[in-house]
Amino acid sequence: MRYHPDSLVRLLAELQKLPGIGPKSAQRLAYHMLRQPAAEVRRLGESIATIHDALTHCTTCGNITERGTDPCVICTSATRDASTICVVEDADDIPAFERTGAYRGMYHVLGGVLSALNRVRPDDLRIGELVSRIDGSGVREVIFALSPSVEGNATVTYLQRRLQGMDLRMTQIAFGVPVGSDLDFVDEITLSRALEGRNDLD
Repeated sequence: MRYHPDSLVRLLAELQKLPGIGPKSAQRLAYHMLRQPAAEVRRLGESIATIHDALTHCTTCGNITERGTDPCVICTSATRDASTICVVEDADDIPAFERTGAYRGMYHVLGGVLSALNRVRPDDLRIGELVSRIDGSGVREVIFALSPSVEGNATVTYLQRRLQGMDLRMTQIAFGVPVGSDLDFVDEITLSRALEGRNDLD
């Protein structure tokens, strides 16, 4: 016997499509929304409904930015160190580094990692854009900050080969980052130490 109204069933089904949200979490969220004033829930709905219209990707680094603010605020900041680029897998890795306050360089979002299993090839990632950014730009160091997985390590190895011959210091964060973990789950202190203790790549 069904004990949820159809409208609630539809909401629960949509909430469960979000990462990390199972049936119980979806039910808690749905009932929380029902307890809130309608105006607050409406604002939430409007924020979700307009997110694709309001946001886009920075054409320089690939980070998320407001439409009409391209390049993004990091790429255009006069206080950032343009000689260093930190290469990350996805845009949601950048806030983790920004929270540390330990990194003041630029970023480059690849948009994923190489994966034979998932058929992700070099042309599917923003590797060409990275090479173009570095070539003749005065960049002196590239920091690889990809999740320490098999795919992440394979991507770093591939990028090393692509960037060979350029006058660059290539480093990789390592200290304190557990193998197989996602960077957005690593705390700020651990990530700061990982940056400070980064290793030069041969």
